[in-house]
Amino acid sequence: MKLQQNSLLALYSLVEFASDPMRHISAAEIAQKYQVSPHHLAKVLAELARGGIVQSVRGVGGGYRFAANARRLTLLDVISRFEDVGSGTTERNGRTPADRALSIVLGEIDEMAKATLKSITLATLLRLLQHKTNAAAAAAEAKAGP
Repeated sequence: MKLQQNSLLALYSLVEFASDPMRHISAAEIAQKYQVSPHHLAKVLAELARGGIVQSVRGVGGGYRFAANARRLTLLDVISRFEDVGSGTTERNGRTPADRALSIVLGEIDEMAKATLKSITLATLLRLLQHKTNAAAAAAEAKAGP
């Protein structure tokens, strides 16, 4: 499954916000970290704010902060704000038995992807990221030696 740029930017941003929910982070800081357009990111963050997922804080020291529940917010909740997940875009008009069979299989794959995205919360994603970060640090330390 390939996600659209807006979905990826939303997920990257939410990882940043949810890893330190009380901190206000500017769109420019996230844009610089992920090497994306601050203007484009601002549009994504505005959509997340409209959904109550992040909160915009104006003024000095402002930015955005996480406003949702990381244990309840699923990847599907986020991605579906920006794209149609499992919408049956793989349906074919069924001219042949092969078309119909392929349509059924691709539809089932869409449903499995949707169910998986619905089962993974932002908290789970954060734990996975922390585990990977810790493993990388341990490997680097082991490589450096005593």
